[in-house]
Amino acid sequence: MAMVIENVTKLVEKECHIDDISLELEPGTFNILLGRTLSGKTTLMRLMAGLDKPTKGRILMNGQDLTGVSVRKRDVAMVYQQFINYPSMTVYKNIASPLRLAKVPEAEIDRKVREVAEMLRIEKLLDRMPAELSGGQQQRTAIARALVKDAELLLLDEPLVNLDYKLREELRAEMREIFKRRDSIVVYATMEPPEALALGGNTAVLYEGRLEQFGPTVDVYQHPQTTRIAQAFSDPAMNFVAGSIDATNLRLGDARQVVLQQHLNGLKPGNYQFGMRANHLQMQQRTPADIEFQTSISLAEISGSETFVHVTHNGDAWTVQQQGIHNYRMDEQIQVYVDPARLFVFDLDGHLVASPDNLSRQLT
Repeated sequence: MAMVIENVTKLVEKECHIDDISLELEPGTFNILLGRTLSGKTTLMRLMAGLDKPTKGRILMNGQDLTGVSVRKRDVAMVYQQFINYPSMTVYKNIASPLRLAKVPEAEIDRKVREVAEMLRIEKLLDRMPAELSGGQQQRTAIARALVKDAELLLLDEPLVNLDYKLREELRAEMREIFKRRDSIVVYATMEPPEALALGGNTAVLYEGRLEQFGPTVDVYQHPQTTRIAQAFSDPAMNFVAGSIDATNLRLGDARQVVLQQHLNGLKPGNYQFGMRANHLQMQQRTPADIEFQTSISLAEISGSETFVHVTHNGDAWTVQQQGIHNYRMDEQIQVYVDPARLFVFDLDGHLVASPDNLSRQLT
């Protein structure tokens, strides 16, 4: 049986934090809440957990209305951003604590603690105190304490945000495998589109307390239903340029027109918004069909093995994602190229009309 969130609204001092959200989550599924700060991720998780009550709507689990049931009476476990462990208890006792509260027999506690500790590779740390652990080890302990309950609902509120990049990558890969073997409903909140893509499962995109789109993560990424979702599920945010289509040609901004091809064929003549992901913009022409834009550099940011080049074109600010380390001068004039096969097409109201990732699929 599923968790059903039914027309849930949450007001805090007349300010709307969650706005009429409906969502159904199945057992054994991994579900991501993706959104920026103040999008409503944590508020929705607190409502799911029973830490807060909705102003309107209901929350059901396995057909039972849990709307007014406190968190203590629900089968739920939660992991937070911070490494919340009991400082006076060993790792073993921290992991065992929810089982002892539930009065589980000691032999069963020992079996479950050692099993989950081995799963998270902290079996050699069971006698240590939290203060003796690294950040990654402390978060593994917190995750182990949540997993050992084997709750039907597991909530993870940006659990890796305070870890360094290497540790985040490591734990993400491990968690994917761990959750595949469990029947719990797992809900994982993140602000980072790459993290959502890495974890897979399903993704719910939230914006200012509203549910914008929900579905398989890859499908939401490839077919964002609106420009707002496209920006939220791109890192950096998707670039946009105004353009038009006639019976046979495409024109973007003041660039030269090109012949319509692939997923653009068959679109009605008219004006559209065209979306370009940062990694689809290039500094060199790759194919004869590539469209060239004259741009001016406003900033170049080096991040690890990539360079994010911020440019302007006719007043539009774009970001170009380049592999490698590159140096550019401020106000330098450069050409930027895009392959028309990579373009997302939105109508003037911001709704998706055609997507490049499945060339046979067009939406109306």
